[in-house]
Amino acid sequence: MSEKNREGKRTARERLAVEREKQKAADRRRRTLIVGASVVGVLGLAAVIGVVAANAGKDKQKAAGPAVAPSGAQGKDSLAIPVGKDGARPTLTIWEDFRCPACMAFETAYRPTLHQLTDSGQMRIEYHLVRLIDGNLGGTGSLRAGNAAACAQDAGKFRAYHDVLYANQPKETDDAFGDNGRLIDLAGKVKGLDTAAFRSCVDNGKHDSWVDKSNAAFKAARFSGTPTVLLDGKNIYQDQTMTPAKLKQLVRQANKG
Repeated sequence: MSEKNREGKRTARERLAVEREKQKAADRRRRTLIVGASVVGVLGLAAVIGVVAANAGKDKQKAAGPAVAPSGAQGKDSLAIPVGKDGARPTLTIWEDFRCPACMAFETAYRPTLHQLTDSGQMRIEYHLVRLIDGNLGGTGSLRAGNAAACAQDAGKFRAYHDVLYANQPKETDDAFGDNGRLIDLAGKVKGLDTAAFRSCVDNGKHDSWVDKSNAAFKAARFSGTPTVLLDGKNIYQDQTMTPAKLKQLVRQANKG
């Protein structure tokens, strides 16, 4: 074999060895990048989990405040706001959400009858405030309005403010009641309600945890929706033949019995 051929083969072997070393180096760099990316991914996931956990902790901390019932609240865990004379029978129990269109429809149709029956001592009402629409559509309008209504109860103005809220209810998808300023403005429609004490109660969310507790009780009872209207425990809202006149008749019968 000529010297020239031997030199050519040696050069080819050297080039091949160099290429192999380059390939090995590239493989080492790729493995390093993969491992590094994996570590970063794990750390990133841990960071996200940490943020979620921290935020969840904040939410729990905010919701974990004491449930401060409004003045005069009655029933189990003081979750009912009574309207009417103590001792009056029968009792109408209403679970409602101030953002709920069906609740407004019920109030519009039955309000004169409810006022008449409670004012005459023939019936008492126990209102329970929930926040289903907040959960279904987002926002805080149900909670904020519920808290404001409880603040009105502290001032002895619950029924009047309750009626004002429904008379000014925004569209279901409009979270206007999530604005405390709006709720305070509406208090101006109730004589004597717009006070420093009421404003502070609304702005500070004094009864927020109480509304949440009432909402939890509603879910635990597995009611189908709002409004839920019970006359001495019987769901009369599901009665398709129910009218204000029929309600009056049922109340008269209960008082005779």
